[in-house]
Amino acid sequence: MRAAIYNGPRDLTVGERPDPRIQASTDAIVRVTLACVCGSDLWYYRGQSAHDQGAIGHEFIGVVDEVGADVRDLRPGDLVVAPFTWSDGTCELCRAGWYANCLHGGGFGNHGIDGGQGEAVRVPFADATLVKVPGFGHSDETLRSVLALSDVACTGNHAAVSAGVGPGMTVAVVGDGAVGLSAVLAARRLGAERIVALSRNPARQAVAREFGATDVVADRGDAAVEAVKALTGGLGVEAALECVGTGESMATAFAIARSGGMVGAVGAPHDVVVPIDTVIFRNVGLRGGVAPARKYIPELLAAVLAGEINPGRVFDFETDLEHLVDGYDAMDERRAIKSLVRVGAA
Repeated sequence: MRAAIYNGPRDLTVGERPDPRIQASTDAIVRVTLACVCGSDLWYYRGQSAHDQGAIGHEFIGVVDEVGADVRDLRPGDLVVAPFTWSDGTCELCRAGWYANCLHGGGFGNHGIDGGQGEAVRVPFADATLVKVPGFGHSDETLRSVLALSDVACTGNHAAVSAGVGPGMTVAVVGDGAVGLSAVLAARRLGAERIVALSRNPARQAVAREFGATDVVADRGDAAVEAVKALTGGLGVEAALECVGTGESMATAFAIARSGGMVGAVGAPHDVVVPIDTVIFRNVGLRGGVAPARKYIPELLAAVLAGEINPGRVFDFETDLEHLVDGYDAMDERRAIKSLVRVGAA
C-alpha cells in the first residue's frame, strides 16, 4: 500500500509499506478515506520530538474492510472514525474514562503501528477503539468535521473540560492552531459567556469568532497578559486553555488565570515550567493532558451530525496522499491552520 514514511527530521516521503493484515481476533482493517496532519506531527517533522522511522499520522476516518473473528460490533463497509489512540476498553483506566492511558493500548503511526497517513490501517481492539458513523451519504463538510473528531476537536474539548468550563464563565484560549480553535468551539458549546482568543493571525481570528470567541487579543507575552486583565477588570479569566505547549504559552495561561481559576493544558510540552508559586500562592490549578478522545467522540459526533458544531472548519488546506509533504509545509510555514489529506474513495 502507499503510505507516508518518516525517515527523520525534514525527511518525509510517500512510498510502499506492507499491507496491514489481521494479527489478532479483535483487529479490524480500515481503508482510509480522509486523513490529516496534526500539530504534533510538526514536532517530529522539525526534529523537536522523537519518532520512530516508518509509519506516521494518527488522525483518520475510513471504511472497515476486514474484521477479526471476535469483532462483534463492526462489519465490512462500516464508516468509522478512529481516535488517535487505540484502547481495549476493559482495563481499569478505560473503565474510568482514561482511554488514552489504556494499560494495553497505544497510538497510531509510531512504534510499529500503522499510521493514518496511508491507505490502510490495522486497528487493534477494533470494537473498543473505533466509533461507527451512523447514516449514509454524508456531505463532504460533515465528513471533514467527523475527521476533526479523531484528535483536535477532542483535544480542544479536553482542554475546556479539564479547566471546568461551564455556563456563564469567562475563558481565554492561548493558541490559535487547530487545537486552540477547537477549544474555543468547545468553550462555547459548554456555555462560556465570554471567550477571549489570543491570536495575531487574521484568518485564524475569523475562525475563532465563527467558533464563538467574543474577544480577540493580538498581543503576546506581558502585553497579552495586560490586555486580558484589562478585559476582565484586572482579575483574569476563570479558565485559561493552554493549547500550544511552549514555555511562553504556559506562562501566559497561568498569568491570565484569576485566583481560584484553572489552567486546562493540552499542548505537547516543550521547555515548559509549571509556575508552582502561582499554583500555591494564587490558587491557580492545572489539569489536562492527552485527551481521552474515545470518551468524547460519541457526544461530539452526535453534535456534528445534528449540525450543532462544525469542527472541520479548521481544515483550510487540502492535498492528496502523494503530495502529503505539501500539507506539512503549509502548516510548518503557518500558511495553513490544518491540512486535510484525501486518501481513498468512501
